[in-house]
Amino acid sequence: MAERFEVRLPELGEDAGDTATVSYWQVEVGDTVAEEDDLVEMTTDKAVFSVPSPVSGKLVEIVAQEGEEVKVGDLLAIIEVE
Repeated sequence: MAERFEVRLPELGEDAGDTATVSYWQVEVGDTVAEEDDLVEMTTDKAVFSVPSPVSGKLVEIVAQEGEEVKVGDLLAIIEVE
């Protein structure tokens, strides 16, 4: 049975604050991703960065939509892992 892995916004660093905005998703629901593949580009007041996939699997749900502001620890997406 497949296991679901929650992708959350990681810590942003000392000077970056605790929120970021989803710029755009680099993958779509149904795409297969490898560990360390970039999933989503995020922006803060001070930086633009990508959040990599922590696991290999299939992206089954995007929770945080483009243009949405999220906090550290908020759910971004769900990946199904075999």
